[in-house]
Amino acid sequence: MNRLSGKGWLLLPFLLFLFSGKVCGQLPIHDLGKKFLLLRDTTTWKQIASIPLLFPAHHPQGMVKIGTNFYLSSVEVLDRAAGEGIGHLFEFDASGKLLADLKLGEGPMYHPGGIDFDREAIWVPVAEYRPDSRSVVYKVDPATLATTEVFRFADHIGGIVHDFVSHKLHGINWGSRHFYQWALGAGDKVLTQLSPEKLRVANPTYYIDYQDCHYIGNHRMLCGGLKNYRNGDSVFRLGGLEMVDLLTHRVIHQIPVQLWSPSGRPMTQNPFWLESTEEGIRGYFVPDDNQATMYVYEAKLPVADGR
Repeated sequence: MNRLSGKGWLLLPFLLFLFSGKVCGQLPIHDLGKKFLLLRDTTTWKQIASIPLLFPAHHPQGMVKIGTNFYLSSVEVLDRAAGEGIGHLFEFDASGKLLADLKLGEGPMYHPGGIDFDREAIWVPVAEYRPDSRSVVYKVDPATLATTEVFRFADHIGGIVHDFVSHKLHGINWGSRHFYQWALGAGDKVLTQLSPEKLRVANPTYYIDYQDCHYIGNHRMLCGGLKNYRNGDSVFRLGGLEMVDLLTHRVIHQIPVQLWSPSGRPMTQNPFWLESTEEGIRGYFVPDDNQATMYVYEAKLPVADGR
């Protein structure tokens, strides 16, 4: 782990004002769930910022925002055929400045997936860079970056969510074709010891593959992802967001996200983070690799009645 220090940029006070939950009226996660149900395919998303990340981001995977800082999981491929690479959990501030770089993984398990924050720890799966492989799941203290291995599993876990109400972990595998669920006991010990074949539940939706998911309360998670649709030599890249019921593994609400980066990638290509504001929803997206940019959008919504 490499934690960096130094004075912030002159731009930082403005960015802290812009992205501070207290200043902007960031609301609880249950409020986000109600507002998400009001999103439509016709909802207007207005870009309010584009922030270059001031470090090599490699291939970003998942992202959470804690206070005014962001935590981004990413895979650095050295030799994919040989199973060589480095898993990263980057911490950066609202100006895009790198604050810390935590290395995660072991041997060929170097591919971090989508991540989640449960108000205490960041949950990070790290898998081999291939389907039907192996994973190790960590929890990370965001204050110290102290890391604890929680369990290992005989499949590629591409994203994980902690329902801290039911105290269960929920995972998705390669392409999000299956859901997994593990019960946790004292000290976050995994109580579920079934094989992948006995534990998996098929994902009934196919229009996007989930890349990053986050718990939003009420036994629900938000997932973002994409799918490439081909017609001969042409490719149409569609991104989207879905709310999934963790009790039934069924989609409650889904919307296409008609936003693309200058590279042509959907905004939900990989990491995303949504938060509730006084007027609607704010979204943070990092769709591109290496010299990446975090794009920030806002959607104004009517008053949420929820359901």
